[in-house]
Amino acid sequence: MSQLNGQSIELKPEERQRCEVWTRVMGYHRPVTAFNPGKQAEHAERTFFQECRIRFE
Repeated sequence: MSQLNGQSIELKPEERQRCEVWTRVMGYHRPVTAFNPGKQAEHAERTFFQECRIRFE
């Protein structure tokens, strides 16, 4: 369930669609669905991180 302008929005199963995920590989972007099974498994194992900001004092 999502909200838009304070109103709840609920989609029926037949109104939903798949979200295509793209990622950068070797300098260009490709959809994950175009990966071979090994590369798809590698993508699923990836962990995301955030770099800490450097404070200048």
